[in-house]
Amino acid sequence: MAQTAEAENKSTQNEMENNSGPKRERMANLELLRCVAMMMVVVLHYLGKGNLLAELTQPDFTGAQQAAWLLECFCIVAVNVYMFISGYFLCNSSFKFSRLIQLLLQVWFYSVVFGLAGALSGVMRGPDFDVHYLLTLIFPISMGHYWFMTAYVFLYLLLPFLGTAVRRMTRAQMQIALGLMLFTFCVIKSVVPVRFEMDGLGYDWQWYLCVFMTAAYIRRFGCRFLEKKWSGPLLYGGGCVLIFGVTLLLRGIYLRTGSLETVLGICLEYNHILPLAAAVGLFAIFSGIRIQGKTAGLINRIAPATLGVYLLHENLGLRYTWQNWLGAENAAQAIAGNTAGAYVSLLLHTAAAAVIVFVCGVLVETVRKGIFGVLYRGFSGIGFHGRLAGRIRKADAVFQTEPGKE
Repeated sequence: MAQTAEAENKSTQNEMENNSGPKRERMANLELLRCVAMMMVVVLHYLGKGNLLAELTQPDFTGAQQAAWLLECFCIVAVNVYMFISGYFLCNSSFKFSRLIQLLLQVWFYSVVFGLAGALSGVMRGPDFDVHYLLTLIFPISMGHYWFMTAYVFLYLLLPFLGTAVRRMTRAQMQIALGLMLFTFCVIKSVVPVRFEMDGLGYDWQWYLCVFMTAAYIRRFGCRFLEKKWSGPLLYGGGCVLIFGVTLLLRGIYLRTGSLETVLGICLEYNHILPLAAAVGLFAIFSGIRIQGKTAGLINRIAPATLGVYLLHENLGLRYTWQNWLGAENAAQAIAGNTAGAYVSLLLHTAAAAVIVFVCGVLVETVRKGIFGVLYRGFSGIGFHGRLAGRIRKADAVFQTEPGKE
């Protein structure tokens, strides 16, 4: 009996420590895209929260300030890309209770540890250290500490329904359903120059669901257009240039007429058609890349830690602090003054911030996984642990059963 319990504990540990349940063969090209997307997210947060982006209502832009906005436009696809990759893999996966627990514990660890560390050390800027702040740390999903994770967890809870629907729907059914979703949450706001009251700007589970189903459709039925070599660069490059151009056009109209102020940055919102198209284009570019050997192995080891990069640098205890640690204030002054080295300062500071934050996030996540592994092995000797692990494994097995065969 003791040997059986030990074997069961070891089996469950392997499943709990794996980010997606049963091991799957990772696609190094898409795992590389996951890393690139996360670095783009860091760039967005460095530019925006580091005050490197001039207000669009500002009458005059320096050349360097325009360059900062152009960089913003080429990175704005990052969140949609990360969502797309998640949907691309999740649509063929089964819901696992163990995965949900592992995810919640991961988020809670970052929320509490670094939220308290930032507040108690005095480095935190922005929020007040009060009851609301503490509740946000303790209940990060319900309190929206990380909006992306709130949307992700909600979508993951829907996976048992979504997975069955994706597997059973015909191409025509998915085309109509997906078309209606995109028209409702994306197309209308992209063509009507007004601000809708219920527009979540892409920071909600409804938009995540749209991106999920788009990825699921492409995963299951493919897309001939995206298979053409020029389609990816056209969608990504063209989409980002259009985002920049239309944003400057709307700004020009505002400066001349005083109208359209509420929609100046509409093309930079995640649920606009241009960031979605550009994200699909970038996905298509990386889908055509083949990576093998040691490089593929290295990428596949690093990519699972990318979520830790997000959970670390977007923690409320550090969210508005780390930018100045990495020279954002100096870069912002150089850009605003349009000094001789403004362009170099923008690129070097931003690139350095992206690399440093990414590396630190990966290292911290690696340490966290090691700590959790040690704790898991320590608890494995406690009697209730084996029973709890068995129940979790049984719950996972329930969702492994094919519909109609239970």
